[in-house]
Amino acid sequence: MNSEPRIALSRPVADEVRKTTCYMCACRCGINVHLKDGKIRYIEGNRDHPVNRGVLCAKGSAGIMQHYAPARLRAPLKRVGPRGSGQFEEISWEEALSTATEWLGQVRHTDPKKLAFFTGRDQSQSLTGFWAQQFGTPNYAAHGGFCSVNMAAAGIMTLGGAFWEFGAPDWERTKLFVMFGVAEDHDSNPIKMGIGRIKQRGARFVSVNPVRTGYSAVADSWIGIRPGTDGLLILSVVHELLKARRIDVDYLMRYSNAPWLVIDAPGTAGHGLFARDDEGRALVFETVTERPVPVGTKGARPALSGRFKLDDGRFAVPSFQLLAEKYLDPKYAPEAVSEETGVSADVIRGLAAEIARVAFDEAIIVEQPWTDVNGERHPHFVGRPVSFHAMRGVSAHSNGFQTARALHMLQVLIGAVDCPGAFRFEPPYPKPMTAHPTPHGKAEHFGSNKPLSGPHLGFPRGPEDLLVDAEGKAMRIDKAFSWDAPIAAHGMMHMVIANAHAGDPYPIDVLFMYMANMVWNSSMNTAGTMTMLTDKDPETGEYRIPKIIYSDAYSSEMVAYADLVLPDTTYLERYDCISLLDRPISEPDAVQDAIRWPVLEPDRDVRAFQTVLLDLGARLKLPGFADNHGHPLYKDYADYIARHERRPGIGPLAGFRGGNGDRAGRGAANPHQLERYIENGSFFSAHIPLEAQFMKHANQAYQDFAVRMGFFDTPQPVTFQLYSETLQKFRLSAEGLREPVAPQTHRERILGAFDPLPQWYRPLGEAMVDREAYPYHAITQRPAAMYHSWGSMNAWLRQIHTKNPLYVPGSICDELGLADGDWVWVTSSHGRIKVEIARMEAVNSRTMWTWNAIGKRAGTWALDANAPEATKGFLMNHLINELLPPRADGMRWSNSDPVTGQAAWYDLRVRIEKAEAGAVSEPHFPEIAQPETEPHPSVLRYGQEWAT
Repeated sequence: MNSEPRIALSRPVADEVRKTTCYMCACRCGINVHLKDGKIRYIEGNRDHPVNRGVLCAKGSAGIMQHYAPARLRAPLKRVGPRGSGQFEEISWEEALSTATEWLGQVRHTDPKKLAFFTGRDQSQSLTGFWAQQFGTPNYAAHGGFCSVNMAAAGIMTLGGAFWEFGAPDWERTKLFVMFGVAEDHDSNPIKMGIGRIKQRGARFVSVNPVRTGYSAVADSWIGIRPGTDGLLILSVVHELLKARRIDVDYLMRYSNAPWLVIDAPGTAGHGLFARDDEGRALVFETVTERPVPVGTKGARPALSGRFKLDDGRFAVPSFQLLAEKYLDPKYAPEAVSEETGVSADVIRGLAAEIARVAFDEAIIVEQPWTDVNGERHPHFVGRPVSFHAMRGVSAHSNGFQTARALHMLQVLIGAVDCPGAFRFEPPYPKPMTAHPTPHGKAEHFGSNKPLSGPHLGFPRGPEDLLVDAEGKAMRIDKAFSWDAPIAAHGMMHMVIANAHAGDPYPIDVLFMYMANMVWNSSMNTAGTMTMLTDKDPETGEYRIPKIIYSDAYSSEMVAYADLVLPDTTYLERYDCISLLDRPISEPDAVQDAIRWPVLEPDRDVRAFQTVLLDLGARLKLPGFADNHGHPLYKDYADYIARHERRPGIGPLAGFRGGNGDRAGRGAANPHQLERYIENGSFFSAHIPLEAQFMKHANQAYQDFAVRMGFFDTPQPVTFQLYSETLQKFRLSAEGLREPVAPQTHRERILGAFDPLPQWYRPLGEAMVDREAYPYHAITQRPAAMYHSWGSMNAWLRQIHTKNPLYVPGSICDELGLADGDWVWVTSSHGRIKVEIARMEAVNSRTMWTWNAIGKRAGTWALDANAPEATKGFLMNHLINELLPPRADGMRWSNSDPVTGQAAWYDLRVRIEKAEAGAVSEPHFPEIAQPETEPHPSVLRYGQEWAT
């Protein structure tokens, strides 16, 4: 054995390595932060971390330059010039918090709903939502309403979970992976790792996306679909599977509501609802005894077709019969949908055949006995190795909710949900919709100095759960859970400013926002939003939105429009909790959560927003934040994470609970819990026993495990809801057959969008404009190297995308005589922009696109006013209105999905024409004065002394 010491190949990178959780996108990867001389010198992936296993992308590595960004705010700010001017003076934290307490206190003592509190991607919504609930305002939500609520709501209402943070493909076993419209900055490391694994095994990858970039570029098959028609393509695939009888009948019978009887009594209040017994149990028709019996009756063999007479004389049919009749209609045949989708009939038919072949001819078996929730013992798990994934490309359309439901229906029809090789749930999901709360915020639930009686966000079971007054008027400022958007499960953040400016349904006094760049890339009608925030009442001379409090770590565009700025830390300077109460890092085989912790102390006068929120809660004496004597309950956010309990024994973190830190899920608060997390690499993981890993929706071992972990207090099995009774209740209200009756103004809209079986309709923003006058689609994509707006001010990541051209299909370039570097006017029914183009062939021939959020307003993010982002960069947002075109009666709806209120970013139709070359993209706004930030060089280099 050689006893000679090893020769060092390079100088040591660091004096110390600290393990925490990345925040450069929403993957929540584990990272090792290398420190030397008190500075960050290197960030690498943590090989022991269950999410990324050491893999780290460009964004994660560039966290150094995020932490040392010149754009970091350095102290609290008070506006001293007009809104939007960027003119501030620095103040102390005591003055800032006293001012905020005064403003918020006045609202709470008079009319709590005059506070609108909305947050961006803060990843601590269990805290921010609890704070707003205790304040008593009905006006709270996070960014999901303009991101992916269609996906989340459709998944939870159909399966009990959804794509993205609710589940993942079984990368190790799947043989066919089909992906629809996934944003390349979301979940990027796990997806890249997963695609690599399936390719290594020879599995097939199909991507359905108008644009062939990123993941789509490495797909075995790319289907360049026309935007907004994914649902029609999926329903055509369903048509083919039903025709060929390539469905998993046993799976449907056991785990879905396919055999449930649906009342067939047109013109009555019960039509289209499930037939139930006196105890409220849904009925099926038992084929041996030939009578209706409750779901779950032992030994019952339910019918999937037929028309049966109920004991009360009415007739009913199994919901599967309605499903089959609907989708076997020739209008869903591949030839019938080919022109609309832009996908040939042969490709559609081939996709359906491939899905069926892999699901049924290449089925797999995991030899593990298990018992279902009905007590039946199964010798093994049967796997249908077809997995699906989808995200914003499907979600961000006004028909996205029904499209996502269609995709989930396809999964259930082939038996490919939470079985080996398919899409699999990540704990604490699946959860039936009944395990989620209904939304709270009715007038009787709030008042001065009183908390709401429950959480703001949830799932209405029917129109009776809407947040409307006796006249049908919305009770929330964003009109979520009103007749405008009945199932707005994530709120409608994109409508807050427009509604508050209009005083519809009422004016507000304070707008309080965190990490939400609503004056720039996170709002439709960006120029109009800036006007709304600076508009004054001509009679009083006061701003129509009187007070704006904003918290961010960086000098974003939104900072300039605030009256009071509370500077946040960077993600490496604070505690964060990636909680099972919120958005955990779980994997299908393990329960997992994680923390961030201050690997560096702030060198500026900034404070973590979560700690600031706790301080404000105590100053306002909110229940849950101050004791009976008005003293703070928590010292800071770290103290809250360790000691707060949402239910007895259930806190923000599931790991290392109990006095000895040896409990998982349920257990007493552990004062050393955060230390244990840090020692463990800043994450906790509890393996799920093999018997409980699959079929979680109906697996007794998993249900028992979930109760032990504290996800539920009693088992909550899920029956997949292919037919939605909730949606049918809204249709009955729109027909005037069920109380509360929908307003006459909303009936046509509800009848058109709330079909209880998944449907496709042309996106509203497209259907309401002249498609010949605006012949092309225009969409944005998120680049893999950026995440929301903050990545494009990062000194390293900027070198990848310093500007964003408009990518135009070659066919359109040839038609209009356009070439790379030409300038064009792009015009929509709302506005126009002047931008530079680049020719592209790998894109749907009727679709142009650009990278999202690259463009910046001059004077923001500490960038030079002549930086490419501020001159050649641009936003598509200027072309999109937050309202749809007026109807014949003058009424204008939100440009959103009529079911969930999801912002319909991708419904945009445009025309283009060649323009004279320009020096800057248009519209181009005047430079904003930058708040004082730390001194910095004009060129940032790795290894230089920062901030000198």
